[in-house]
Amino acid sequence: MSVKITQLQAENFKRVKAVQITPAATGLTVIGGDNNQGKTSVLDAIAWALGGDRYRPSAPTRDGSVLPPNIKISLSNGLQVERSGKNGSLKVVDPTGKRGGQQLLNEFIESFALDLPKFMNQSSKEKAQILLKIIGIGDELARLDMKERELYNERLTIGRIAEQKSGHAKDMPHWDGVPAEPVSPSDLIRQQQDILARNGENARKRLLRDELEQKLQTARDQMEDLQKAIEELERNCKIARMDAEDLHDESTAELEQNLREIEVINEKVRQNLEKTRAEEEASVYQDQYDTLTVQIEQVRSGRMDLLNGAEMPLPGLSIEGGELTYNGQRWDNMSGSEQLRIATAIVRKLNPECGFVLMDKLEQMDLNTLQEFGRWLNSEGLQAIATRVSTGGECSIIIEDGCVKEEPKTWKEGEF
Repeated sequence: MSVKITQLQAENFKRVKAVQITPAATGLTVIGGDNNQGKTSVLDAIAWALGGDRYRPSAPTRDGSVLPPNIKISLSNGLQVERSGKNGSLKVVDPTGKRGGQQLLNEFIESFALDLPKFMNQSSKEKAQILLKIIGIGDELARLDMKERELYNERLTIGRIAEQKSGHAKDMPHWDGVPAEPVSPSDLIRQQQDILARNGENARKRLLRDELEQKLQTARDQMEDLQKAIEELERNCKIARMDAEDLHDESTAELEQNLREIEVINEKVRQNLEKTRAEEEASVYQDQYDTLTVQIEQVRSGRMDLLNGAEMPLPGLSIEGGELTYNGQRWDNMSGSEQLRIATAIVRKLNPECGFVLMDKLEQMDLNTLQEFGRWLNSEGLQAIATRVSTGGECSIIIEDGCVKEEPKTWKEGEF
């Protein structure tokens, strides 16, 4: 059972002359009044009485008072706490009459409950560390965060290289209509030689034809008795003519042109090959980038599962990028009422035995938000003693010139 404050009496402390308060066991007890009337001094009295010398004001005695401060607090666990005298000596008595000291109080008093602004003024990362300490997953979450950062930085580098490679490939020229591999000059020369050899054979055959024609003419001029020889020559000439008629010389002009242009062609081929290699390199880096993206998502998923599996002090609380968030919003984007609710929930979780929290300057909440906050405190079984610059009906008591102006009112859910 968490410890609550059941009654407070304070005299001659800071701006307080004489105040007695019986706060509500749960929900809000709002101490109202104008500025400089002693509202905050009431909270400071509780903090000093329960928290010890680190909460002692530099000048605890009320101006003009000849008597030293005297603060008495009754707690729901039966302890009676009194801090009094010039030196603020402490006396703690349990229900059996047995006496104790500050160490006994420290067992169930959470320091942030006495000084909520101390928690709220922490950096977002410091708040996150406090939350991690509460839910007990700090080491594992830190490991996942480091893994995510490593993968992210590696992916960032790979992505930049892939982008550079891809851009370089796009800027490189590409030529259509050229061979896939560089052309060899020796192949073209060999083709040219083959054509020249065939053309030489054709020339030989033409020469043979001419020789036979000459012999035929010579034979006709000679003796007619060489008719048989002439007829044989005619047959040979007929055959030679037939062979010569079907012959066609091949042109080497295209090969000669290719030989002249071979360096230009090969340069285009090399450029096409370089472009293909650049595109392949860019594709490899893009595949690595995509793989790292999957790994990052897996780490983030594991991180989210870890947080979702933890018992948070308040639904919607989480840690993103090492900072505390609520419903996806970082601390500086939260409303003042949300910040108070979160701080209260975390402080309560830090020490569940401490069932109360002190809040100063609650005027940042409008009446509807104040009412909603009070209902939430009730549902959580929490006691909040707060100050507000107001003399309206939402105030449980009004402090004026260091004294209670009106009798305390009991806060009821849904009413002010």
